[in-house]
Amino acid sequence: MSTDLRKRTLIVLAVVAVSLGCLFPIHKRINLGLDLKGGMHLVLKVDNDNLADENAKNDAVLRSIEVLRNRLDGIGVGETLIQRQGENQVLVQLPGVTDRNKALEMVGRVAHLEFHLVNDDAQQFKDAMAGNVPEGYELKIMHKEGGQSVLVAKEAALGGEAIKDAHVDFDSTGMQPKISLAFNAEGAKAFGDLTSAHVNERLAIVLDNEVLSAPNIREPILSGTAEITGQFKFEEASLLALALRAGALPVPMHVEEERTIDPLLGKDSIEAGVKATILGGILIVIFMSVYYFIGGLIASLALGVNLLMILGSMGLINILMPDSQVTLTLPGIAGIILTLGMAVDANVLINERIREELANGRPLSAAISAGYARAWSAILDSHVTSLIAGFMLFQFGSGPIKGFAVTLSTGLIASLFTSIYITRTMFNGLTSSGAVKALPMMHVFTKPNFNFLNKKNICFVFSAVLLTAGMVHLFQKKDAAYGIDFAGGQIQEFKFTKAVSADDLRAMFKEEKLGHAVIQTFSNAPQNVIIRTPQDTHEQVTAIFKNKIADNAFTVLRIEKVGPVVGQALRTKAVYAIVLALLGMLIYVGFRFKYFDFAAAAVIAIFHDVLITLGLVVLMGRQVDLLVVTALMTVAGYSINDSIIIYDRVRENVPKSRNKMLFEIINESINQTLGRTILTTFVTLLSVFALYFFGGEVLNTFALVLALGFIFGTYSTVYIVSPLFLMWHGKKKW
Repeated sequence: MSTDLRKRTLIVLAVVAVSLGCLFPIHKRINLGLDLKGGMHLVLKVDNDNLADENAKNDAVLRSIEVLRNRLDGIGVGETLIQRQGENQVLVQLPGVTDRNKALEMVGRVAHLEFHLVNDDAQQFKDAMAGNVPEGYELKIMHKEGGQSVLVAKEAALGGEAIKDAHVDFDSTGMQPKISLAFNAEGAKAFGDLTSAHVNERLAIVLDNEVLSAPNIREPILSGTAEITGQFKFEEASLLALALRAGALPVPMHVEEERTIDPLLGKDSIEAGVKATILGGILIVIFMSVYYFIGGLIASLALGVNLLMILGSMGLINILMPDSQVTLTLPGIAGIILTLGMAVDANVLINERIREELANGRPLSAAISAGYARAWSAILDSHVTSLIAGFMLFQFGSGPIKGFAVTLSTGLIASLFTSIYITRTMFNGLTSSGAVKALPMMHVFTKPNFNFLNKKNICFVFSAVLLTAGMVHLFQKKDAAYGIDFAGGQIQEFKFTKAVSADDLRAMFKEEKLGHAVIQTFSNAPQNVIIRTPQDTHEQVTAIFKNKIADNAFTVLRIEKVGPVVGQALRTKAVYAIVLALLGMLIYVGFRFKYFDFAAAAVIAIFHDVLITLGLVVLMGRQVDLLVVTALMTVAGYSINDSIIIYDRVRENVPKSRNKMLFEIINESINQTLGRTILTTFVTLLSVFALYFFGGEVLNTFALVLALGFIFGTYSTVYIVSPLFLMWHGKKKW
């Protein structure tokens, strides 16, 4: 074994060893996202618009985060993530928490406690009830006391900031919960002075502008304690006591985005994702091994190392930066599956280049060396353009979408190493040892000689018709074309014990004035039902199920709710991500090829692929959401790869074809790379189809978009980019 081969082998073994070391134990190294292990994802808006200045607004957000952290620590939620997002939003992630009502009560309640003196003057109370409220007072209703009205002073006599502790006790019967309060030193003195000065008067306990009780002050209370009584349930009293201990929110907070996933759905998603990954990998390995024989087996081994490096990299990041929150999400699993398909792209290109060198009469070692050298430029360019799309997804995505961007980008970087370095090391080892003396390969397209460019008019018309039909349908559907990510609204998914009928549910909902709900059932999972509504209708829907079909138990698999403001913001971010990604690709390809007319033609083709795919998806009755945009971004990165491969070949052929027209050179280059173009799309589609059929309902539309986008990406490379470039480039020299 030569020194160079020994060195390369040691590096490969070291990478594998480090990846394994960073991966295991896997349950400690790989953090699962909320969509896989269950939990709640909330985006809360701090309602600080009415505060005086920017400092006060900023302080309100910071204080709100502190209060939320104290409250959530109090209920023992592990690995909670609370962080500021934008100017007045707070992101909260609660792993394992699926009690939606409890969590929303905890994070949304202001818990602003005050003590107000009560005016018990009979005449003034009578006047107030008649609408003539005395100055300095206001009427309030004690909801816990059967709706009794009480006249209280507008100005609080004492605030809740004086409270040091709050806990749940029981009254003398031991049956009715109450909340016992303990004041701090200053609060105890102030409360003592207040009760001493107003013996035989009533003191209203007001929480979040609601009177909980108004007990009579029989004697001065100097102990520094007090009680809140009312018709509390124990859980309600516990949450209230915790909120009071943690302190009041400085301003109200509103839930603008909510995603609650049941662990059962997460478990199903993991199983579906693993199944799709295994099946996609098996299909790719079988095809590569059959088509390229030894070269395919080498590529398949490199594919396994690629997968190991992706997972190992995530483990390494979590070791070095425990607070990085790098997680494996359901779209992240899709990213891994897709990366496996895209990683084969480079191996196909290398094998096709080696085949060409062998056909030109080169010896095996020289053919392998030349094949890698000639493939390097195109492989690098295609990976960089896909990484640009991944970077924009990470910048403008959120939650699971960032997870997809991380795994896709990590996979692309790993692919560069495995396809160029590891496979080359394997080839060198096998050839130098004499174990391999030939590289037989199947060949579908021996010497294609199609005139692709003379079909440009037909293809332009075909594309224009598809594009127009899709866009017209998209604009006609308006908000109905968009999922809740962009249009706002709520999605609820339930799993029943027995199959349910969508028609029966629609009839029930119509009776209960919920006729606007969109109900979706599945032929392959008749127990599951998805309900889409413009507003939060969870309590109403669950009440209908409990009352109308009580004999059919159900589990809430997920609830997703997005406010219209957040939906508009997500839509804007999606547009920015696509535009900036395309601009980045335009600049990179333009500089790499030194011709911006080619780069512009390639970017126009990407627009063509994205818009046609988008239109077809809407025509097929699917809705546009964040996952669809993620898929479209992936299509954009992948679509330009084929164009780069063809024009890398054009650039190579120009010096050898001085007497040929550019039309002939481009046509010849398309024919020379035709096998690679079709093969890479086909192999990538193997992983996408595995995702479509076995990746689960959530990723079904995602996979459909990828499949359509990759097919039209291949079509546009040949029939759109090339004619456009030829029209603009004219008779200029390359």
